[in-house]
Amino acid sequence: MAFKFKIRGPRLGTKLAMMGLALLVIPWFSYLQLVEMERLLIQGQSQAQLLTAEGISTLFNGREDLFNDLPVNVEDFEPLYALPLQSTIRLDGDADDWGDDAQKSYLQFGSALGDSDADFSLLLGERAEYLYVHMRIQDRSIVYRDSDYLRLDNADHIRLNFIRTDGADGRVALVFQETNVITGFSMDEQWRYSDTGNADNRIQGVLKPTPEADGFFAEFRVPLDLLGSRTFFGMTFIDVDDVVDREIVGSTQTLPPTEKQNFNLVVLRTPEVRKIVQGLGYAGARILVIDSQQRVRAEAGSIRPESARETAEGWLTVVTGWFDDVRPWLHQLVIGESLDQSRGTIAGTIDGVADDPAKKAIAVSLGGEPIALRNRVSETQELILAAHPIISSEEVIGTVIVEQNIDDILRFQRSALEQVLLLSLLSLFAIFVALIAFAGRLAWRIRNLRREASSAIDARGRLKKSQLLSEIRAGDEIGDLARSVSNMLEKLNQHNTFLESMPRTLRHEINNPLNTLSTSLQNLAEEYPGLDQSKYLASAQRGVNRIGSIVQNLADAANLEESLEAEELEIIDLDILLSSYVANCSLSHPGINFAYRGSNKPAYALVSDFRIEQLMDKVIDNAVDFHRRDTAIRVQLDCFRDTLQISVANRGPTLSQDVRKSVFDSMVSHRGQENRLHFGLGLYVVRIIAEHHGGGVNAQNLQDDTGVVFLVQLPLARESRLQGEEIRTDRTVSAG
Repeated sequence: MAFKFKIRGPRLGTKLAMMGLALLVIPWFSYLQLVEMERLLIQGQSQAQLLTAEGISTLFNGREDLFNDLPVNVEDFEPLYALPLQSTIRLDGDADDWGDDAQKSYLQFGSALGDSDADFSLLLGERAEYLYVHMRIQDRSIVYRDSDYLRLDNADHIRLNFIRTDGADGRVALVFQETNVITGFSMDEQWRYSDTGNADNRIQGVLKPTPEADGFFAEFRVPLDLLGSRTFFGMTFIDVDDVVDREIVGSTQTLPPTEKQNFNLVVLRTPEVRKIVQGLGYAGARILVIDSQQRVRAEAGSIRPESARETAEGWLTVVTGWFDDVRPWLHQLVIGESLDQSRGTIAGTIDGVADDPAKKAIAVSLGGEPIALRNRVSETQELILAAHPIISSEEVIGTVIVEQNIDDILRFQRSALEQVLLLSLLSLFAIFVALIAFAGRLAWRIRNLRREASSAIDARGRLKKSQLLSEIRAGDEIGDLARSVSNMLEKLNQHNTFLESMPRTLRHEINNPLNTLSTSLQNLAEEYPGLDQSKYLASAQRGVNRIGSIVQNLADAANLEESLEAEELEIIDLDILLSSYVANCSLSHPGINFAYRGSNKPAYALVSDFRIEQLMDKVIDNAVDFHRRDTAIRVQLDCFRDTLQISVANRGPTLSQDVRKSVFDSMVSHRGQENRLHFGLGLYVVRIIAEHHGGGVNAQNLQDDTGVVFLVQLPLARESRLQGEEIRTDRTVSAG
């Protein structure tokens, strides 16, 4: 079985919308260009930072002496040492911001177990020329300083011993205030009174009780330049338990080995290296010099803080926030990889190294290879980290790291992307609106043209107008189409006019020889009386009659609509008319049984009685021709609310679906090829008469599929007409 699918293309508006979507390639190319521009700018900045790191590393190449002033392993070094701190320290009593390795670097002083009163553990760190100290002190009773006393040794406090830059002994007491604030005072030789009387504001710190309530945390910072040479550096905790007598009951200090008098403070940053690097820093960049043990030996400059985004108000803020959400998806769609994957290594190979970019850079550069990579430190801030090794005697003794943010590049790219995206959306929206308006205008013009062209021909195929009015003067292709259709309608009108006049012309031209032929046959029969019985003469006479009937039928069908327009209508009771008509049918069709069932009430209609009889003649003739012998032809009249319905039913062949669609068309006959007298005009006349009276016709098969019923609907006469006009009930019907 073959299936035929009717495939239609998209409508005009859909095609224009698809063409508008093709314009998305413009912002796509723009995004690719901006991403490539960002890559080139970052590549250029990374190369510049690598050159800077290489230039700085040349200053230290071969200078092993600058890196050998410290022992190789810190664990083997006895003096107190301060670890370099990478992040800013908040003075809050917690060591969470000291780094992951802070717990490993605590030093325990006091008893062996560290659980006795006045025992403490110590953690030292250095950052930005400050010494940071974090202590955990065992003391179940904290005695704060009493502000009424001038003496400072009658409360819990911490003592710092060191040698000042002038060679004199330095003494600083860190006193605990009731507000848990640590205040530093320069002390006299007896550690009783402040030798200046005022607190040193450069020393800051706080206290925080431990969760177990068996002690407290002390966190404070001291400027390194206050400590001088940092030789013979020591710390002591003084414990006072009674707030009344305020006597010192114990102390714990950082005791050195037996052969030394005190600890030395070692800061793991080399002053000589710092002096070299200090003058090389530039704005927005940080330079780090790291030795082979990955210890920071010098630091210069600082990374420019994350620039605050200009705060906009209103719709611009909404657009910016929306862009932040859309950017990862847009990057994945255009580039084919996630935004985080794009922010990867700029140069170098870092396989098998930890995920932390800083550790990667240090590990690779200490391996002897320069590297530059991106380091995303926050959602809105990224750095370029360039590292170059320091070489001495073909060995790597350290590395130089240059860190600089790419805030300017990202801000430029962000601004450009926002502008491209916003302009693209606005332009695409404008183009879409223009295309939709243009498509709507085209569709409206085409629909008008289609509507007018469709109305030029009625449902039965008759031409109602000879030309179009819409789009005739348009200069585009739609105007050309309208003019072509109008010319076609004009030619069809001429052809239909010719066809309509043809039956009248043929009747006039054919009737003259037919009359002559008929008269000649009659004269021949009168002149030769014996010929009346001749079958040939009778056959010739029947042929003349048939030709005359055909010509008359064609003329009647051609002139029917004009004749109907000239007819006068009157109100008639169709029940009386049909009952009389069916009674006369029995006389005109002997041997055929007719049955009529009328309505239970008067059935008034505004009609032409002659045309109703003509309509019934055609329907009855059709029923007679197709009815099954010895079956009745039933005529029925029904009254509905606004409609009269005449039904003519007969038993016989049924109608197929295709036949039912075309049975009332002109020049359509379903009687077969053997019956050439009928040209399909009878039921066509029925439809024309019914429609002229404001009704309609329909053909259906009987419910039991044993025959056919023809239905003629006519409108009931309105009551206003019944009151104002005389109703004719005396009706003489002539059977057709």
